[in-house]
Amino acid sequence: MIQWQKSTYSGGAAGNECVELAHSEGELLLRESDDAARILPLTRTGLAALLQCVQGEGRVRR
Repeated sequence: MIQWQKSTYSGGAAGNECVELAHSEGELLLRESDDAARILPLTRTGLAALLQCVQGEGRVRR
């Protein structure tokens, strides 16, 4: 069974959607609680890049 961890920025009240992260069989998994069936597998490098962009430290190149 995969153990999901909620973002620390998520509220505890019912109805609060959040981002959840898990580690399973050597890979990192990311999902949104409001669409739990859609899971995004990530590498450590990919997760680091995503977090940098979310925090505003990275630039998305087009």
